[in-house]
Amino acid sequence: MCRHLGYLGPPVPLHDLLFDPPHALATQAWAPRDMRGGGTINADGFGVGWWPPGADAPVRYRSSMPIWTDASLPQLAAATSAGAVLAAVRSATVGLPVVETAAAPFTDGRWLFSHNGVVRGWPEAVTGLAGELAVQDLLTLDAPTDSAILWALVRAKLRCGEPPAKAVAEVVRDVAAAAPGSRLNLLLTDGSQLIATTVGHSLSARARSGAVLIASEPLDAHPAWRSIPDSSLVVATVSSIEVTSLGIS
Repeated sequence: MCRHLGYLGPPVPLHDLLFDPPHALATQAWAPRDMRGGGTINADGFGVGWWPPGADAPVRYRSSMPIWTDASLPQLAAATSAGAVLAAVRSATVGLPVVETAAAPFTDGRWLFSHNGVVRGWPEAVTGLAGELAVQDLLTLDAPTDSAILWALVRAKLRCGEPPAKAVAEVVRDVAAAAPGSRLNLLLTDGSQLIATTVGHSLSARARSGAVLIASEPLDAHPAWRSIPDSSLVVATVSSIEVTSLGIS
C-alpha cells in the first residue's frame, strides 16, 4: 500500500510535512507503522503537489524512485512554502509498473488526487466501470494502474459537475461493489478542501490553528490526531472536519 497526506492552512515549508516531524511522510516511506498486510515499505515512487501563493493551479513534482534517494528534494522542500499540499509515497501492487507517471498525485486543472490501496481482481473486476469512460480518457491514462483508473473515474464525475465529495463517494461505492475486498483510501483536493475516504486502510486527521492535516498515519504523537473509522468519507477545510459513513461493510 501507499502513504499519503493532505494539508490546508497557513503557508508552511514543504519540509515541515515531508521531513521534519518524527513520523513525517519520508519516514513513513521506509518505516510505516500500519500497512495492514499491504506491503512493508513504500519505495516505488513519490510525488508532491502544492499551490504557490496566488496560483490557480497546483505545481507537481514526482519520481519513480524512493523518496529518500532524491538528494535535491530536502533543499527544494525547505525553500518552498504552500498553504495547500497533497503528497504521497508509493508501494506498487505486484505486477503494476514502477514509473514516474504511476506516482500520485494525479492532477487535472485545479485538482490533485491520490489513492492508497488496491483494486482486487484488477483489471477484470472494473472493466465494466472503465467501459463507461470516454475512449480518450482511457487512452490518456497516466499509467496502466488501478490508481490511475480510479482517478479517471473520479475526474469524469467532476467534469460532469458533480460535487467532489459525491463524486469520490460514488466511485468508492461502485468499485467496492465491483471488486469486493479492495482497499480504497482516496484523497482529493482543489486547494480549498480535502476529500478523503477510508476503506480497508488507516487514516488520521488533525485540526490545528486554522489548519487541517489528513494523513495515512499521524506525523507525530500530538493528542489532537483523530483516527478515522473504516468506511468513512471525510470532508475537511481549515475550519471543520466532517466525517460520515460510506455504508460499505
